[in-house]
Amino acid sequence: MRELKATDKITQKMTCDGAVSENLATGEVEHISSREPETELSASSEESTGAAADLALRAAEHHEKKSARKAEKADTQAVRDGSAARQRPSSRLQFTEEERANPALGKYIDRSDRAANRLDAATAAIPTKKVLRTERVFDETAGKGKTQLHFEEVEKRPNGRLRHNPLSRPVHEIAHAAHAKVHEVEQENVGVEAGHKGEVLTERGIAYGKGKIRAAVHHHRTKPWRDAAKAEQASVKANAEYLYQKALHDDPALAASNPVSRFLQKQRIKRNYAKELRQAEKTAKNTAATAKSAAQKAKGAFKETFLYIKHHSRAVLLVIGIGTCVALLFGGVSSCSMMAGSGVGGVFTSSYLSEDADMLAAEAAYCELEQELQYELDHYEALHPGYDEYRFDLDEIKHDPYVLISILTAFHEGVFTIGEVQEELQMLFEKQYILTQTVEVEVRYRTETRTDSEGNDYDVEVPYNYYICKVKLENFDLSHVPVYIMDEETLSLYAVYMATLGNREDLFPGSGYVDKYTKPPTTYDIPPSALEDETFASLITEAEKYIGYPYVWGGSNPNTSFDCSGFVSWALTQSGVCNTGRLGAQGLYNISTPVSSANARPGDLIFFVGTYDTPGVSHVGIYVGGGKMLHCGDPIQYADINTSYWQSHFYAFGRPPYN
Repeated sequence: MRELKATDKITQKMTCDGAVSENLATGEVEHISSREPETELSASSEESTGAAADLALRAAEHHEKKSARKAEKADTQAVRDGSAARQRPSSRLQFTEEERANPALGKYIDRSDRAANRLDAATAAIPTKKVLRTERVFDETAGKGKTQLHFEEVEKRPNGRLRHNPLSRPVHEIAHAAHAKVHEVEQENVGVEAGHKGEVLTERGIAYGKGKIRAAVHHHRTKPWRDAAKAEQASVKANAEYLYQKALHDDPALAASNPVSRFLQKQRIKRNYAKELRQAEKTAKNTAATAKSAAQKAKGAFKETFLYIKHHSRAVLLVIGIGTCVALLFGGVSSCSMMAGSGVGGVFTSSYLSEDADMLAAEAAYCELEQELQYELDHYEALHPGYDEYRFDLDEIKHDPYVLISILTAFHEGVFTIGEVQEELQMLFEKQYILTQTVEVEVRYRTETRTDSEGNDYDVEVPYNYYICKVKLENFDLSHVPVYIMDEETLSLYAVYMATLGNREDLFPGSGYVDKYTKPPTTYDIPPSALEDETFASLITEAEKYIGYPYVWGGSNPNTSFDCSGFVSWALTQSGVCNTGRLGAQGLYNISTPVSSANARPGDLIFFVGTYDTPGVSHVGIYVGGGKMLHCGDPIQYADINTSYWQSHFYAFGRPPYN
């Protein structure tokens, strides 16, 4: 019997691989389209397993790195806090004998003292090292600046071995790629899979242990700074507690008030005490934020300038070439670096090239330091308690912004950003302002009424110590600092910027230097009869070469400009009439023969006292007759000696030992 077979039922449909023909009876599918089937891109189960393992490995390493960074950040903050605690003045309170004898306050005084002792010990335990530094000082005997070496004790910070290694990321990527390749084929052999997993676990264990050891070593090295920060917090807390207990003792009404009132009063006292300690830190943070913003703006402006020069290099070179030719045609480079404004190059080299934002930020930062100093002086009794009397001898807190910007510009050879000058600002501030405190103890007597055994009252004189705190602030004058911290080349740059005010008279229009240096110096026509004296003629010819040069404390030659004695010494020596070398004003007076005012003649020297705070002769000039002198004022120029100012400081005329 013949077997019956159903007719094949064929259907066609479109799939992602093209048209296919499907036999519904047999289930066979035939590809009838000319389109090539798409490649299977989905991962196999083995590949998915390898990718998951690799992803898990990366996640674990990321978690470990995150934990290490968190610990490193905490250690770094501890170093900052400990260093700040070391640099801040001691928070130790000063107590009178009566307070120490009071049993109600004795316990809290002991706590405050112990906390202060622990703070002193913790700050003293911070590692330090001696670093060799150079310092520029002015030798009055030799009459010139010199460089001295000295050791300065600084903190020995941890070596920072947890810093990021730039090669770690490429090495890790290569290792991950190698492990991923092994994952693709390790399922084919159980031994290979087991060996690879063991290798991965071993590598992870070694890396984990190594990271923990390095973190533990770094954590141990930062312990002195962490202890100092904790000790400072404990000292502040103990001092605040004493102040609260003293307030309760001094105000019986407060002690008798309800617990809520006492709690609020205690918190208020703690806030007032802590506010004084936080004020300096808050000001520093504001200054740092301003500095960072100014630095970012300056960086953007520099980038724009660089890109412009890069894309217009030919035009820039052409302008520079034309400027050089014009400078050469109109006199080229001046013989004196001070008078550098006679050409395009001269204007460029004598100008402030920093961004306005950076210069103004530097001035603002320096003013912030002065405001902090003024705040300390205004609240000195509260910040330094424990004395019976305070006596103040304070110079005025002030500086000229052009002096500050000229110093910073000279240090950085024309251009600086606010981020680069933070240490120099602090250094200049410490050299300009010297704050000293001395304590004087006097034995005084007070009358006390006592009762004898029979009940009779009698008076007795009882001695006690009377503590006098003497506070002195000396403003050394910022313009006097450069000669002590600069070499001759840097001092020459500073003198150039002061002579021209950086060609930015608009930057600080309120400065006194604007009127001094933008107006032409005072001149004087010497009578021809006076020039018949060859000695005087040689002297005044040499001296008049430097009219208009700025006053630079300690300057002694045309490169650095001059101060009063440096100018006179240079003119006498270079003219050949009297080889004095470099002498101070008192030294020039010592070698001169006193002359009365009636017998004074052109070529004599005129001496003054009390023009600034120094013993002996403080200023000297060259007398030219007719009641006039040529001297290094500010700038070098002629002056009338008959004014009330010069007459009030006049000391004597003197005749140098001319050749």
